[in-house]
Amino acid sequence: MTEEILNLKLSEIVRNPYQPRMHFDEEKLKELAKSITINGVLQPVIVRKSKVFGYELLAGERRFLASGIANLNEIPAIVRNYNDQQMQILALLENLQRENLNPIEEAKSLFNLTEKSGLKHEEIAQIIGKSRTFVSNTIRLLQLPNELTFLVESGELSAGHARALLAESDPIQQIELARLVRKKHLSVREIEQLIYHKDKNSRTKAKNIFIEEIEEKLKKEIGNTVKITENKHHQGNLSIKFNSIDELENLINKLSSSNF
Repeated sequence: MTEEILNLKLSEIVRNPYQPRMHFDEEKLKELAKSITINGVLQPVIVRKSKVFGYELLAGERRFLASGIANLNEIPAIVRNYNDQQMQILALLENLQRENLNPIEEAKSLFNLTEKSGLKHEEIAQIIGKSRTFVSNTIRLLQLPNELTFLVESGELSAGHARALLAESDPIQQIELARLVRKKHLSVREIEQLIYHKDKNSRTKAKNIFIEEIEEKLKKEIGNTVKITENKHHQGNLSIKFNSIDELENLINKLSSSNF
């Protein structure tokens, strides 16, 4: 790979279109600008020649922005030859290594990489030094409703809590559970248990409704009260209530009848 170091005018450099980081701390940029005013830019930014105009920024966006705040005209830059896919991967790697991305920025960047490069989750995982599960679970954060996306971006809801909430399919319930997390400081494990028990109770309720319908149908058919019990292995008993011998004989006749 060929490269050269130049002093480039800030006006010649455009920001990286593949930059995954969307939010920059203004106060920290101002602090960096003060340092640059006193000490200059100690580490060159990395750019590539643009097909349209000037140069595209690959690495060093904070230095680039802070240099603008410091009213510099030029910045030292390493010029390298990268294609679009390499540009996107390297921009992602730089931010991941510096831990500058919030989980939503990370998710969007990984998703865009899969869409534009055609790389599979496993291939991306190998490139960035993470597991395939990490890549897949991070991208899944984009399924969150907007309200929860904002909470994750702002750091008010952790990525771990957000991933746990995705086990709940109803967005409204996800938001309610997220509010509960913030109010009671619930752990990820506690959220998982809440969702599991909720689903379990829902299944039990649905099963009870089904059994009640069967009981009611049989009662109408034979005229006697019917009770069905079932254990966790789907084994159980069906009992029919009768109040006299005559009623029992009548019941037996009905059950024996081919018309029943």
